[in-house]
Amino acid sequence: MALDPDFLASLVCPDNREPLKLADADLVERVNGAIKAGTLQNRAGQAVSTPLEAGLVRADGAMLYPIWDDIPNLLVDEGIEVSKVG
Repeated sequence: MALDPDFLASLVCPDNREPLKLADADLVERVNGAIKAGTLQNRAGQAVSTPLEAGLVRADGAMLYPIWDDIPNLLVDEGIEVSKVG
C-alpha cells in the first residue's frame, strides 16, 4: 500500500479532525483476524466482512479507517474502534 505522502499528510479523521497515518502491519493483521473470526463491527454496528488491504489510524490510536482497492474509506460510520479489535 503506497499513498502519496502529500495526500496522506492532508488526511484527517472525519469525526474529530485529528491527523491520520498508515496503520502498522500488526494492527492490520489483528483487524483482519477479527474480520475472519466474524467478530468485528464498524461504528455503525455493521459486521465488517471484507479484509483490509491497509488502514489509516487516527493520531490518538483509537480509530482505524479501512483501505480497500487503494481507496481510503473515511466515512465516520465505517471507522473501526481499535479497542474492539482485541
